[in-house]
Amino acid sequence: MNVRSDVVGSLLRPESLKEARQRWDAGTIGAAEFKRIEDRAVDEAVRLQEEAGLDVLTDGELRRYAFFGHLIDALDGFDKFGGWAIPFHDEQGGELVFKRPVVVDKLRWRRSMCAEEFVYLRARTARPTKVTLISSQQAAAYYDPEKSAGAYPTRDAYLADVVDLTRREVEELVRLGCAYIQIDAPQYAALLDPDLREGYRKRGSDPDRLIDACIEMDNAVIGNHPGVTFGLHICRGNNQSMFYASGGYEPIARVFGRSRFQRFLLEYDDERSGGFEPLRAMPGDRVVVLGLVTTKKPRLESVDELRRRIDEAAKFVPLERLALSPQCGFASTMEGNRVTPEDQRMKLHRVAETARLVWGR
Repeated sequence: MNVRSDVVGSLLRPESLKEARQRWDAGTIGAAEFKRIEDRAVDEAVRLQEEAGLDVLTDGELRRYAFFGHLIDALDGFDKFGGWAIPFHDEQGGELVFKRPVVVDKLRWRRSMCAEEFVYLRARTARPTKVTLISSQQAAAYYDPEKSAGAYPTRDAYLADVVDLTRREVEELVRLGCAYIQIDAPQYAALLDPDLREGYRKRGSDPDRLIDACIEMDNAVIGNHPGVTFGLHICRGNNQSMFYASGGYEPIARVFGRSRFQRFLLEYDDERSGGFEPLRAMPGDRVVVLGLVTTKKPRLESVDELRRRIDEAAKFVPLERLALSPQCGFASTMEGNRVTPEDQRMKLHRVAETARLVWGR
């Protein structure tokens, strides 16, 4: 798959869609009208990415209330906002607390997580497309020993069901013709951040054993699908321009070789990401998608700046096995990051423009 300009997933929701979702949640709008508004927003997202010249498109995750919404809304068994809260930060000391879902009942298949997203997107563009799913270990955050024990006595029992249901989703997407599936795995960031790693140790968990468990579950989900590209996206948190983790990739570098992903979409937009040195561990048959364009801040990176950083990365991974993308989605949650639609448009154009200059067509 020769994709040089990639996109991570989510795009800013238009105000019309945010308003429609509020009305849908409140029960004051019917399904048919809500879907018309959703479809129109996806059409605009497709047009935005096509005009930017990107090599691969997503539907912007516009049908989800958050990047993990496909899991929560498609399966019965979750309390949508009943989980423990996670703090996000910015460089100025600001903090945002985000309420997570929690599993409170046995998981049951209600509908496909992403079939609607993919089938609609496939029909709207001739460009290559991809679908995003969250990793099984990310879903571990939605288990609470007290609130979840009635449904699942252990976290492992719950995760076994998550793996099975996600494998089922992957098989359905492949059947529908999806050739590029991205697994979003921000939990790896908690396993590379020195402070968060220490927190795991204090709670009696070995971070390195957790990394191995993540890899095992991801490999189980991927299964065996020749001709389908699987990408792993690792970021350090993304919620209204805030983050929750910092640190280089060295502590988790074995995921590059032991997992079955062919593409690694890695966050590299600021000093929190560390250097390119850990990419030495990347096997010769894998592609690294450099997330050099930030989605958290309005400043537009220059072509020269991006080319310089690509050249730096090429000291560790050959240029023919590199690609370029934003470092994360523009709107991991409904609210979106603190950038404007015009900022987003210019950044997507800059990704595609730089990729054409570096790699050609």
